[in-house]
Amino acid sequence: MAPYRAHRRILTASLVGTAVEFYDFYIYGTAAALVFGPLFFPKSSDSAQLMYSFMTFGLAFFARPVGAIVFGHYGDRIGRKSTLVASLMLMGASTLLIAFLPTYAMVGWIAPLLLCILRFGQGFGLGGEWGGAALLAVENAPPGWKSRFGMFPQLGAPVGFIAANGLFLLLGLGLSDADFAAWGWRIPFLLSAVLVGLGLWVRLKITETPDFAEALENKAPVAVPLGDLFRHHLVATLAGTFAVVACFAIFYLATSFALGHGTQTLGYPKEQFLLIQLGAILFMAVGIIFAGYVSDVSSEQRVLTWGCGATVLVGFVFGPALASGSWLLIFLGLATALFVMGLVYGPLGSWLTGLFPVHVRYTGASVAFNAGGILGGAMAPIIAQALAEWGGTATVGFYLAIAGVVSWLGLLMVRRRGIRRDA
Repeated sequence: MAPYRAHRRILTASLVGTAVEFYDFYIYGTAAALVFGPLFFPKSSDSAQLMYSFMTFGLAFFARPVGAIVFGHYGDRIGRKSTLVASLMLMGASTLLIAFLPTYAMVGWIAPLLLCILRFGQGFGLGGEWGGAALLAVENAPPGWKSRFGMFPQLGAPVGFIAANGLFLLLGLGLSDADFAAWGWRIPFLLSAVLVGLGLWVRLKITETPDFAEALENKAPVAVPLGDLFRHHLVATLAGTFAVVACFAIFYLATSFALGHGTQTLGYPKEQFLLIQLGAILFMAVGIIFAGYVSDVSSEQRVLTWGCGATVLVGFVFGPALASGSWLLIFLGLATALFVMGLVYGPLGSWLTGLFPVHVRYTGASVAFNAGGILGGAMAPIIAQALAEWGGTATVGFYLAIAGVVSWLGLLMVRRRGIRRDA
């Protein structure tokens, strides 16, 4: 426990900031699944409105690589700390402003336009968040602890999810459906300001990472980190991009898609489904911690390979479990999927950052992680909804199976090319 105590401020900053970011990001996903369709889009079929809502959700994933390039550029040139503070402020401001948006009934097409702009801002900010938080933890890790330190930013995802989902559950229990749709959905976006303030307070107290400080002493920063990345580390970037597809696919199918499809198409009660998800997400935290410890004992590559294989298997049971109508089977399906997500997500902090040298590490890790988010996350709810309409709920898990294969191929690229990774 000594390394945890000695670096508790660093680890707290990497976890809290990421938790805030994922809270902000996920409250949008939950609201998109529950209320944004009828509030921000013209009346058509319920399925079409849900599809439009999921499209705005996916927009942020296309903004994330742009944010990764911009924040990665400054993170590799001026430092990790200031860049992380800027990304958190942008994400927080975009989320807060969503609370004040007018609806389609009030201003027509301006409402979805403003929603898309702020959603882009959310994604842009998050594009610089994960890579910086992972570097903050991993670059401060003592020898033999990189995966265990690198799992702390990953734990921000279940923490943020629990905060967001728990709040929506309380609102669902305390408000009628009409009040929730009229104004209750705005409360989580308003409360994000408090959480962002907490994240900033923690991050402003940290210092620069020793790896980056040492790199600055030895050599001037690269003028254009993105150019150097593509010239000298393209294979590693592609491998990292493919390797993260599985974790995004599992998360957004088991959370946003499952909630929207389960409550609106399959007719499950909203509060009960939120409660089921709240319990299932704990298995994701367990998976992350398990993967972090095993990765330091074995290797991140091996744990990620296990996770990819398990993702393929989960793909064949996810849809039938969701459509079963049995709360026990639904819970087991979601819990299993999210535990497996922990296996393909927990080691990424150390594995992905280790693919790149210090001078392009922020850019490389951020670009790969967020480009993979487009393949695995942006399209996941949309493709799953289309699969469900084509072949029923039982078919949606095929997307998970494909995602597991894609991520396995990414891992294979690194192993076969013999790309050197930092220890």
